Amino acid sequence: SMTFAAGLAKEGKKPILAIYSTFLQRAYDQLIHDVALQKLDVTLAIDRAGFVGGDGATHAGIFDVSYLRCIPNMIIMSPSDENECWKMLSTGYSYQGPAAVRYPRGEGPGTEILKNFDLLEIGKARVINETSSDLVILSFGNMLDLSKEIAYQINCSLVDMRFIKPLDEELIKKCAKTYKHIITIEENVITGGAGSAVNEYLSKIGYAEKLKIFGILDEFPIVGSQEDQREAAGLTKNKILERLAIDLNLKDLNKKISAQ
Repeated sequence: SMTFAAGLAKEGKKPILAIYSTFLQRAYDQLIHDVALQKLDVTLAIDRAGFVGGDGATHAGIFDVSYLRCIPNMIIMSPSDENECWKMLSTGYSYQGPAAVRYPRGEGPGTEILKNFDLLEIGKARVINETSSDLVILSFGNMLDLSKEIAYQINCSLVDMRFIKPLDEELIKKCAKTYKHIITIEENVITGGAGSAVNEYLSKIGYAEKLKIFGILDEFPIVGSQEDQREAAGLTKNKILERLAIDLNLKDLNKKISAQ
């Protein structure tokens, strides 16, 4: 399918390859050599990105950010809701080159889809909430609802990153200069993931010590529902708040958790 899409693109067509994250792993060689190396105009609609619950560990889409991010010429987007997914598919389709949109299994939060074809600016995030707190959350993809719960509970700033590659470096630099702590939350393995991309940039500009990454540890997911898998990975509101309180020694946060 990947090579066929490359052939179509080579002949001037505009193919969209809809594929599960786990099956995309099997097309890695073709993606690099047949598509990305030639910067062919192929859009990847990557389904089942993140935990997949009952589909099992064989279908877990928790690695694609890591294995896509290192490929030159790619752009990678991760929508937080249905309308964002529509915008990103439109943006990916309009982009002249290989573009990936990764979205999760199951239903979205129920956001109304505004069926226009307004495009997103490549590599630009959107600020959801801006406060005078010393902490900001950079949320990737379907972790936005969880990130909102945390941000509103502790009254911190929140950004929907939208793009994993290219990152909004201008915004990240601003956050590094404004906030004492930067938190990233994603449903991908931490190794090589979106948080790691942020870490690479912060290291480059000298602010890496501010970062705390939340994602999936170096292990295959347990058998269970998507909720069970997130609980086991520590990607829940209570577990993230507890880790923040301990790891960052946030006294005010400890007080808020204790009060609840």
